[in-house]
Amino acid sequence: MKSADILKAPEFLRSIGLDAMEYEAVRGVNISEEKARAFGAEAEKYDIKLSLHAPYFINLSSRNEKTVQASIERLKQSILASYWMGAYVVVFHPGYYKDMPSREDALRAVIENLKPVAEFRDSLGAKNVWIGPETTGKTSQVGDVDETIEICSRVEGARPVVDWAHIYARSGGKFIVSKDDVISVVEKIEKVLGEWAVKPLHMHFSKIEYGKGGEREHHTLGEAEYGPDFEIVCSALTELGVEGIFISESPILEQDALVMKEICARVGGTGIAEQAKEKSGRGSRRARGKTREGRG
Repeated sequence: MKSADILKAPEFLRSIGLDAMEYEAVRGVNISEEKARAFGAEAEKYDIKLSLHAPYFINLSSRNEKTVQASIERLKQSILASYWMGAYVVVFHPGYYKDMPSREDALRAVIENLKPVAEFRDSLGAKNVWIGPETTGKTSQVGDVDETIEICSRVEGARPVVDWAHIYARSGGKFIVSKDDVISVVEKIEKVLGEWAVKPLHMHFSKIEYGKGGEREHHTLGEAEYGPDFEIVCSALTELGVEGIFISESPILEQDALVMKEICARVGGTGIAEQAKEKSGRGSRRARGKTREGRG
């Protein structure tokens, strides 16, 4: 955008052919109720689906009680801001293993410390705002696919956020290399949590560089030396008929979001974008094919 005014973002996105935005609160939730509601009104006016990424400074598996309480508070602030603006999911990274005796202990701590967050969400009457633990990219972080599903199975109002690049990086480039890999993730989510968890499936995507510990740096779709392959991901999701919302995490956010949208339209066949407007009378999932823009 030429303007730095966040209220102009929904109109801008619609003008270039995108239809979703993840509001970036990764350095802190610093938006007033008045501005959040105004932003939400603009998003509704231009039919832009909103999500919100909570601050990076969250560690629900810390042994330090102050760290845990601060993390809980940041998630509560994120839920409140999402409620004001009409964002449907709060995306966050759950925590780290290092402070706990085992991975299992770290996972249990995350689940336990999310309970007051879920209670706060319910106290607001904000059941339209989902708590969205994201699959994480570093092997030091709580949040592989199974852990993310387990969190969502144990915390009311939680649904998984799938970052395909993170899964790929965490595996050392050995997973999310075929359509079967992508299908296995979605089917595992649906088997454990139910079909509602993929209606819609909130997703992040970019190419990614990884090392021994997993994620290092996000890259553009044009950098062929990095993976995963977006065409594989979108083709698998289209084959499954998943309702999907993609958030671009590329260094060139909206530019690559448009590339992603074009790829999905190509691999999904003509008219896939229009399917997003359709209603299924048979109760089956429909491929939305609506590639979404990245951070606000």
